[in-house]
Amino acid sequence: MSITAQRLIVTRASGSCGAEVSGLDLRDGLDDRTAAELRAIWLEHGVIFLRDADLPPARFLDFARKFGTPVEYPFVRGLDGFPQITPVIKEPHERINFGGVWHSDTAYLERPPMATMLVAREVPAAGGDTLFADARAAYDALSPGLRATLDGLRAINSSKKADASKTREDRQKERGAVTNAEVLEASHPVVRTHPETGRRALYVNLGHTAQFEGWTAEESKALLDYLFAHITRPEFTCRFRWAPGSLAFWDNRAVQHYPVNDYHGHRREMHRITLLGDVPA
Repeated sequence: MSITAQRLIVTRASGSCGAEVSGLDLRDGLDDRTAAELRAIWLEHGVIFLRDADLPPARFLDFARKFGTPVEYPFVRGLDGFPQITPVIKEPHERINFGGVWHSDTAYLERPPMATMLVAREVPAAGGDTLFADARAAYDALSPGLRATLDGLRAINSSKKADASKTREDRQKERGAVTNAEVLEASHPVVRTHPETGRRALYVNLGHTAQFEGWTAEESKALLDYLFAHITRPEFTCRFRWAPGSLAFWDNRAVQHYPVNDYHGHRREMHRITLLGDVPA
């Protein structure tokens, strides 16, 4: 039986961003009409959440292809037979989690991913939630004067910056790189315009943004620190609690995310797909 768009039920996760979508049975795939409806919901809310998504690797890839082109992650190897699916694992003895800072995925690429999908395979009984922050609402809340200043700026984003946080992502990079590049860097607008919705959003993040283009790191620090804190103010965020089979699908052009590292002694395994993006403008 085909899935129809009329069955979708949308429950907002916060006043700013995020929505849980129910009414889907993905075992028989996703028809084009429902995929279009789901995309519209995703574009509005920045991140959507599905529960009990029956998506083993092959079906997970098929689902992702309804929304874009899956691409390999530049530093961590994918699953055997599914190179576009990256395992995100924290073992019970480990203290550091994957990508454990506020960030927008791989902003140090010339074409950062449009979107990321993460599906939970194994999660702790409590902890391991993910926070999301609406960079569109954060931009809208700035004063007209600061918006005018930022609109003309660009920033340097570097894969090296995250080394300071010693995230598990960096440790895996040392062990299983799929690229020979030691450092990846890209310059992007501080404020980007969403190519599908036309909304403007702040596009600097704690994990990757090192300094403003044409400024020194010292000159950049105070304003960047202010923006990092501003984007993640509680009124711009939502929080998602995982369960096995849960899926989060977020728009890297609109939101940032932060995986909470509060489950030491427990195992957490997720599978991740990123979708090809465009050059931020």
